This record gives sequence, C-alpha cells and structure tokens, in this order.
Amino acid sequence: MLTSKMIKEAALAAGADICGIGSMDRFKDTPDLWNPRLMYPDAKSIICLAFRIPRGVQRGIETGTQFYQYPSLAYGGTNQMFAPAVLYELGRMIEDEGYEAFVYRNTGARSVQSDMDGKMGRTYSPEEKAFSMESSGNGITGDRRTMPHTRATREGNVPPDLLIHFRLCAVACGIGEIGWSKMLLTPEFGPMQRVVFLFTDAELEPDPLYNGPKLCKMCMKCARECPGGCIPTDRTKSITVNVGGKECTWGDIDVWRCNTAYTNANKYYNPFVPADVFDQNKAFLESTAEMTPENEVAAARALEAYLPSWVGYAMAKCGGCLRGCVSMLEQKGGCLEGKFKNPLRNGKPWRMDR
Repeated sequence: MLTSKMIKEAALAAGADICGIGSMDRFKDTPDLWNPRLMYPDAKSIICLAFRIPRGVQRGIETGTQFYQYPSLAYGGTNQMFAPAVLYELGRMIEDEGYEAFVYRNTGARSVQSDMDGKMGRTYSPEEKAFSMESSGNGITGDRRTMPHTRATREGNVPPDLLIHFRLCAVACGIGEIGWSKMLLTPEFGPMQRVVFLFTDAELEPDPLYNGPKLCKMCMKCARECPGGCIPTDRTKSITVNVGGKECTWGDIDVWRCNTAYTNANKYYNPFVPADVFDQNKAFLESTAEMTPENEVAAARALEAYLPSWVGYAMAKCGGCLRGCVSMLEQKGGCLEGKFKNPLRNGKPWRMDR
C-alpha cells in the first residue's frame, strides 16, 4: 500500500528539500481555468516538491559583483534540470505501485488566460512584443503569454493548456504561506525555493495547511527595496483568496512593472547599462512611469542592446524583494533566524552613485 510516508521518503531521497501533500478537495472553490481537478478528475492527492535556492547564489548580487549564478543555476537550473529529474523519479515510483502520476513541472505552457495578469486574449510580454513578433515572419504566431485561439476539446472541458497557480498549490500542500510580495514563504527557506507538483489517484494522508507562526511579518521590506516600486506599501491595496479554508493575502502588485523591473532594475541597480540610457528614456524607465503596453515595448528595445538575456542574466538585476525578505527573516523572530552562521546582509544594501 502506497503511503504518504513512502512518498516523502522517496522524494527527499531523490533530492527534494521539502515534500508536502494535499487533498484535491482543497480546490473545490478554485476558478475553472486554474482548477487542477478539471485537469485530472480522478486525482485524489496533490504532492508538492520544493527545492531550495542556495542562499549563496544571492551573495554576488548582494555584493554587486556577480549576477549570473542566481538566474542561470538556481532559477533556470532548478526549473529545467534538477526539479524535473526528481519529479520523474517520484512519478516512476508511484506508477510502479499501480497508481497514475500526473507530473507538472514549472512550465512555460500557455492558456487562454495570461499567466502574468490573468487577462484573457492576446497578451504579450514586453520582450515578445518588441522582438518575437518581428521574427515570426507573419506577425501572428510569435511567442506570447496566452494562446487566444485555443478551444475546449469536448463539452465540459476548459481550453488547453490548463495552468495551475503554483504558489497557491504549494499552500494547499501545507508547506507554507504567501507573503506580502506574493512570494511563497516556507519555514525552512523563507522565499528561497522553487516548486513542482504531482497529481495522483492514490489517496494519501494530507498534511494540514500551514498554521505555525506567521512567516510574513508585514514589515514592507520587500516593498521598500523594490527598485520598480511594484509592491504597494498601503495594506489596503491587497488581494485575498481562500485555499481549502486558509486565507492568503498579498499586495496588489503591478505585475507588468515588475516584469520590466526584475529584468532591468533601474539606473541605480543595473551596472550593465550606461546611466545616460536611463536618463534619455525616463518616460518609461523611471520607477514612477506608467507601464503602458507601449512603454513596456520601449523599455525592452532601449535596453536589449546592453545585455543578452539568453546567457542567463534575465532575472538577476533586481531581486530586491527576495534579498530584502531574507535579510529581515534572518533577524530576531524570523523563520530564518540562526539558520546560517553569518547573515546575508551586513550594513545597507548597495545603490550606485550616479
């Protein structure tokens, strides 16, 4: 008989750092387009595997001297190599026991609904608007955040591909909670992990939803250290959803501004781009500029020449919310207090004088 204990032992032995298990009835109130129960109606259990982001990959960004390792290894490497390999091994173990294993890796799949802002229709990221449409040759089939023409394959289905909400699924598996920055926080690693999932028809004993000490202190460090001004400091500007009876609240983030900021930061936090480029393009690169679709494209065009994103630098130049959060959680009363012999941060974070 397959048990939760067997699953967890196998997952940790294969390389996962955390394994949580939830019951599928925790998704009974989830909107259809995000509801995994419609993807696999016979599933009884959801399994979450979390993989730590080594704190050391943030060291070079914290000192302002080495930006490559976080996005290429800890983010891309985990999403593309480490986590799928472990997920595959666990799936094999479950299917050897006679149950189905619907593996769900961190994905680049697309839906009729944007994975960025939840809107329907044709939604492009700034880079896709600026470059992919040109290279597609016909102006129609370039990469985008949605697949607006997808249709349901039968009556009662949602159009493919059905996307799940990774962070809320992790909450449903009991491994943590959502912080004000919308990042998943766990007691073990704070905001420093990536997650993947597995759905199975095996009925496993679920973990309780996380009910330990509050992980997010609502200190607003994430908002204060966001170079794009994407995270509100006003606590009334929030979003609240219910997952299996647990309320999850986060700040109502400007997701498109965040998309531009985490790739490009700004004049004071991007050492790879000359200061005059930011000065000449204040209309759309200032943190106070309105991120209209036109400004998003203009920002991508203005900065593309200075740093090839395909070599793995894409998410490195910001990270203010993540490092700010870790620096606070390592202080007294935080979930990361005493985890390391030395703190991530000593003194004030750097800011370029230009």
